[in-house]
Amino acid sequence: MNLNLQIDHLEAKDLSLEEFRKSYLLASRPLVLHNFASLFPAGHLWTFEYLNQKIGDYKIGVFDNSVKTNTAYVQPHFKMPFSQFTEIIQRDEETPYRIFLFNLFKEFPEFRKDFPTPDFVKGALGNLGFAFFGGKNTKVRFHYDIDCSSVLMTQIIGRKRVILIPPLYNSLIYKVPWSSFSLIDPDVPDLEKFPALRYVYGYDFILQPGDALFMPSRFWHFNTYLEGGMAVSYRALATTTADIYNGFMNTTLRLVADKTMNRLMGDRWMERKKNIAIQNANEMMDQINKEQKNRMILNY
Repeated sequence: MNLNLQIDHLEAKDLSLEEFRKSYLLASRPLVLHNFASLFPAGHLWTFEYLNQKIGDYKIGVFDNSVKTNTAYVQPHFKMPFSQFTEIIQRDEETPYRIFLFNLFKEFPEFRKDFPTPDFVKGALGNLGFAFFGGKNTKVRFHYDIDCSSVLMTQIIGRKRVILIPPLYNSLIYKVPWSSFSLIDPDVPDLEKFPALRYVYGYDFILQPGDALFMPSRFWHFNTYLEGGMAVSYRALATTTADIYNGFMNTTLRLVADKTMNRLMGDRWMERKKNIAIQNANEMMDQINKEQKNRMILNY
């Protein structure tokens, strides 16, 4: 697994809307925008102390990474006061707790004035702003966004390591069928168990506080909080008919079918999906090896 691809870096103030749409959104090309948060009041105002003053007593849904799941969509495992959660994630120690897909602006509309929808993602999904929180070494499972939207994720507090893989490697990263996650852990790729990873190329970089990451539709990402942090993501509708269709199917029929089979078959369903993922990777490896062999013959 080669993570040496170089992602584009630009100063947020230097990128026009026209250039963004042409070179990144429509081209499905990822991008890091430096100092993006500073273009909005949130970049100067939002700290854990500020947020606790506003919503510290709010009982927020918390995910526990130690609880494993075989489905693409999960609900929070428990609730706690927001101020108690932020106290935990600010400690200099690992925690499995994180907040995922919190609809911040729906629950607290007053925050939208601090971070209105950026021009880059205004449109059909423009008002969907989700907040994410995690502590030191909290990891987010390797996945792509199930609705196939493009995502502009702004790191407000703390640093975050991101591994990003283009969707053309779907089979080679052992994508689980009927789901939007993978069998592999890109943090410690097991090349003996998952040999197709030798053919995969991707990006590995760190987001600094204030940076924004543009992730095109169906790009795989694996995030690790390097310290207690917060990010906000806004979404843009996919730009191709195929991605819009697959996003709709993923969040409706496929999701319902997967949850139903999990309920009916339990671990046997996940084992079947694992076998299909491995078979798909092996077939793709065979195809690549055959093409390489044919090229060698032609060159000879």
